[in-house]
Amino acid sequence: MLVRYRLEGRSAKEISASVETGVRGGQLAPGDQLPAVRELAAQLGVSPTTVAAAYGDLRRRGLTAGAGRAGTRIRGAPPVSSRVYLSAPAGTRDLITGGPDPDLLPLLPAWPARPQARMYAEAPVAPRLRRLAAGQLAADGIDTASLTVAGGALDAIERVLATWLTPADRVIVEDPGHAVTYDLLAAMGFTTVPVPIDDLGIRPDGLAAALARGAGAVIVTPRAQAATGAAWDAGRAAEIAAVLRRYPATGVIEDDHAGPVAGVPGFTAAAGLGRWVTLRSVSKSLGPDLRLAVVAGDEATITRVAGRQALGTGWVSYQLQEMVADLWSDAAVARILAEAARVYAGRGAALRAALAAHGITASGRSGFTCWVSVADEDGVAAALAQGGDPPVSRTPGGDPAVSPRPGMAAAAGWAVAPGRRFRIAAPPGVRISFARLAEPDAPTFAAEFARALRHRASRLD
Repeated sequence: MLVRYRLEGRSAKEISASVETGVRGGQLAPGDQLPAVRELAAQLGVSPTTVAAAYGDLRRRGLTAGAGRAGTRIRGAPPVSSRVYLSAPAGTRDLITGGPDPDLLPLLPAWPARPQARMYAEAPVAPRLRRLAAGQLAADGIDTASLTVAGGALDAIERVLATWLTPADRVIVEDPGHAVTYDLLAAMGFTTVPVPIDDLGIRPDGLAAALARGAGAVIVTPRAQAATGAAWDAGRAAEIAAVLRRYPATGVIEDDHAGPVAGVPGFTAAAGLGRWVTLRSVSKSLGPDLRLAVVAGDEATITRVAGRQALGTGWVSYQLQEMVADLWSDAAVARILAEAARVYAGRGAALRAALAAHGITASGRSGFTCWVSVADEDGVAAALAQGGDPPVSRTPGGDPAVSPRPGMAAAAGWAVAPGRRFRIAAPPGVRISFARLAEPDAPTFAAEFARALRHRASRLD
């Protein structure tokens, strides 16, 4: 809907600043449509060229999206707002948050008093962390000759792209994909090029077509794909690698954000490429507050990233690096991560099977998320959030897998994410994050999902 917030300004800079003020203050919300160029020009008494310049500035800075007949809208997470990640509405069960189950994270080590670990002019990567990271990555076939550390996967992506590209360059992304990556690319002024995916990840034919039209970089997820749970197998990795080798000038980013808890083996398509990085974050396995990602890549890229980092933040804290090294060195933590991977895989399988029992197909074979294609993604999400009575088994004696469990609120709704936050050109759908969905609750949720689909179908008839 068109916004009620009154925009002001006589110059492009002032109009752009007025929109930004509205976003920061909450008067302009994600999805709000701005007035048409000529309409706003008439309201403000300026030329359409001035308004068009203001709207162009807003798009380049990632605050808005769209143009032409589709209109200009506020992006889902403009980079002047802290509202980046989705959260579950009060009173609903959280299947919207894409993070790990806190109960499956290892406890942080208790540290005794210790001297400061690092002073100036030392290597950016702590020696013990480098050794452990190199061992993990090499086991998955990743070249570890050049390594650095960043403050998480998105920090690494931003730093790498800044060394490779200039504003307006084209970046190929998975569609549906990681919403915050889309937001980051918009904020950096890049043009996103969506490529469809299937259960094995980005489709090689779509990737080849996009590369043939030109792109400065490609961002791919080998496993635990953020929107759908897709994951490469050895065959798909080889197909992707064959396509990438035909375009040596394009940089490749492999975002392996889930690592050891993804539930499937890791593969790489970057071997032998001239311009590449593989990121392995610890946020999904060890905890989101441990802002650390190991970055392997070609020597020129890693040197540039580390050099630019040295001029700003300097380095990722050695205290943090040593804590991650302690966790990676602990055999008990290794067992916890293996068990977490098993639990996540079981929860995903239980959810997909429960939905299939109602004739509903859900994607995914790794990680914490799956995707269900629906015609009315907002309506289905709203119907699920409203909740309803949990279905009761009609079999003699009851089936504990589908009967209400003790303590389950009958009216509690379920929070899932409408797919528009995660897609560019892909068809509508909803993303379900099952990291915290216990296997016995999957049939109850699936029944509610089927009810929501019937509810929306009846409303649309």
